[in-house]
Amino acid sequence: MRYSGLGQFVATAKASLAKGPVALVMAEDDVEVASTLHHYRKAGFPVVLLLAPAEIDLDAEVEQVIHRIDHDVHADGALVEAVNRIIEAAPDIWLFYCYNAEYLFHPFCETRNILELIAFHTEERREALLTYVIDLYAGDLGRHANAVSLEDAHLDKSGYYALGRPDSANHNYPKERQLDFFGGLRWRFEEHISPQRRKIDRICLFKTKPGLKLRPDYTLTDEEMNTYACPWHNNITTALVSFRTAKALRSNPGSRFDIHDFKWRNSAAFQWHSQQLMDLGLMEPGQWF
Repeated sequence: MRYSGLGQFVATAKASLAKGPVALVMAEDDVEVASTLHHYRKAGFPVVLLLAPAEIDLDAEVEQVIHRIDHDVHADGALVEAVNRIIEAAPDIWLFYCYNAEYLFHPFCETRNILELIAFHTEERREALLTYVIDLYAGDLGRHANAVSLEDAHLDKSGYYALGRPDSANHNYPKERQLDFFGGLRWRFEEHISPQRRKIDRICLFKTKPGLKLRPDYTLTDEEMNTYACPWHNNITTALVSFRTAKALRSNPGSRFDIHDFKWRNSAAFQWHSQQLMDLGLMEPGQWF
């Protein structure tokens, strides 16, 4: 079904939200929108929302199985504002958010769907999952000028690191069980990335509740939900493989003509399989075997 705006959707579709978990996809352009939506339908999300400009074309067959919402995706803080409106409208569901050309992977996702992941994580008494955003890029920019190719996708197999997350309320001592993660294209081409956009961690799959807010740095106002593990053992983490940074570096005039190839000695072809991400240490299964 199609809605003229987020206000109309929230006012009329609360029953749909209650059928979650919900996947919210914001399409900043028309690149791989259909494949992104298909990925989340296949992953097991019963409710998929698309926030997109009215001019983006979508096959009628795809529109029939999602909720399409016309939205100004280029407004400041568009995604964060949209997520917070969904949290307020549906304060007891599991919610996931991403942009187009971003694909969520979790351990064993080839045989276990998103409902099974959430069920296990809930049994662990956890309400949020830490996700690493892993940059994808086409191996041949001559053939794929916008750096997007599902068939020729590559990722960095090393170059990732973490720093303690300072707590401004506690003399900038590191927060407990929270880290800022870096790597990928945002690290290798950091001269083209503003400092506040260099982190690669997001809390993008979590359980909504009254008063909860998503912040512009993709963390939540409940600090425990920003932790990478519970106090007693490691938890599952997930990976969001994303062409978004590569697209931006290729479309921005300030970086497009400085970058002729994203590949380097530590590039590897992406196999579109969770085992590769676990083998590279880019997500972990925790106690889920």
